[in-house]
Amino acid sequence: MPVAHPDLVGPTSTPPRPTALPFPPVTKSHILNCSTHSWYPKYKSIIPKARLISLSAPFLSYLRADGIRLPPDPAPAEDSWDDDSSVDGTDELEAVKSDPFAEWASIHTKIQETIAELKGSVFPKLNWSAPKDATWMVAGNSMECRTANDVYLLLKSSDFVTHDLEQVFDGCVDEDESEEEREQESQGGNTLEPPKHARSKEEELSRIKYHLVLRQTIPALNPALEFRCFVRERELLCICQRDLNYFSFLPALAPNLNSKIRDFFHDHLRRSFPDESFAFDVYIPQPYVRVWLIDINPWAPRTDPLLFSWLEILTITGPGPGKSFGDMERNVVRLSLNCDRNSSLSNRPEHTSNGHYSEEDLEDIDDVDADTEEEEDIFIPEFRLVNKDDPEAYNFNTPQYSAHKMPKDVVDASADGEAGLREFMGTWREISAKQEREYKEERDAEM
Repeated sequence: MPVAHPDLVGPTSTPPRPTALPFPPVTKSHILNCSTHSWYPKYKSIIPKARLISLSAPFLSYLRADGIRLPPDPAPAEDSWDDDSSVDGTDELEAVKSDPFAEWASIHTKIQETIAELKGSVFPKLNWSAPKDATWMVAGNSMECRTANDVYLLLKSSDFVTHDLEQVFDGCVDEDESEEEREQESQGGNTLEPPKHARSKEEELSRIKYHLVLRQTIPALNPALEFRCFVRERELLCICQRDLNYFSFLPALAPNLNSKIRDFFHDHLRRSFPDESFAFDVYIPQPYVRVWLIDINPWAPRTDPLLFSWLEILTITGPGPGKSFGDMERNVVRLSLNCDRNSSLSNRPEHTSNGHYSEEDLEDIDDVDADTEEEEDIFIPEFRLVNKDDPEAYNFNTPQYSAHKMPKDVVDASADGEAGLREFMGTWREISAKQEREYKEERDAEM
C-alpha cells in the first residue's frame, strides 16, 4: 500500500495541546500597580475603612529576620534612653543593640493608635498579600487582630507575606528588558551581558514602598458574599465566589449580584485602573445594594483562579474588538431599545385609497424601521458558584492553606504566647534526648 509523503499530508484537525499557559509577560509595573498603596488613594470611597502605615527599613528587617520575637508591651519609646549617656554615644548604641524594637518604636506606636482608631479590631495585610495562611498562630484562628503583637505574629508567620518581601518580582520582566529581548530574538542574536539598566534583586526590592494596611474589621462578615472578578482588556469576563463551600441562597441572588458587580466595574474600575487586565475582589453585604472593593490582584499565574482554571480565563471569548459574537451566542442577551416589531408596525400610517403611501409617510416608515432594528449586544460574564453536587461542597478537598499549617501541639503552645512556645521547645528537646538515649542503649545491648 502506498504511503503518503509527509509533505503532502495536510494538518490534522486536532489542535495541539498548549504546553504552557498563554500569559502575556508579567511586568514589574503591573505588580506595582496592584499594590494597595498604589490604588488605595484613588478608590478610597469604595473601600472599607482602612489605614496605611509606611514601613521603615528596620521594621522590614525585623519582618525578614528568622524567629519570632515580640516587643514588650508597652514598647520603649524612641527617647526613653537617659539623657546622661556618654558623649560618644556608646551607651545609646548598646541600648539599641540590646533592644532591636527601639529602631521602629514609632511604627509600633502608630499601629497601636490605628487599632484604637479602627474600633480596636483590624485585619492586616502588606502591599499585596494578607497573612491568611498564618491564622493558626492567633486565638480564634482568624486574621482579626486586637493588639500590635497580634499583627506581628501573623506577618512573621506567613509565607504569603514572605513572598511580598522576597519574591514579589519573581517571573516578571521590565518593559524595556522585554523589548530588548524581542529585538535580540528577531535578529537571531543573544548576549550574555545584562542590560545596562538591570538592577539586582536587592536593589529592586529596596525601591518598593512597603506599607502595612490595617482594615477595620467588618462586623458579621459573610464569606459567601465575597467574589473574585477577572478582567481582560478592560472587559469583565467572569466572576466566581471566593469561599469554596456551597451556599443554598446564592443561586437565587446570582443575577442581581452579577448586575451589581458589572455596574460597579463599569462605574469605578474599567477606565481608571492603569492596566487593561487584572483581577479584583469585592464584597456585597446585605441588602445586596452596595459593592465594596476588597483587593486588586495581578493578571498572573500567582493569582488563584478559584472555581475557574487560568486556561479557561485566558481562552474565553470576550466582547472585545474583533471578537465574534456568534461564538458566544449563549452568553449574549439581545435587548431591543425600542418597542417590539408588531407594535411598531401598528404605528405605521395607513396607506392611501389608491394603495400607495405618500412620500412623507414612507419617510416615517423608514424612521420606525431604523429605530426598531436598534439592538445592543450585552456580554454577560459567567457567574460561577459551587453547586450542591460539587465535591467542594462537602469539604472533601484539602483544607485551605494546609501546606502552611503546623501540628496541633505547636498551635496549642502558641496560644500561651512566647512562654508557651519556650515550654514546648524544652519538652521537645527532652523527648528527643530520651529517644536518643533509648536508641543508644538498644544498640549497645545488641553489640
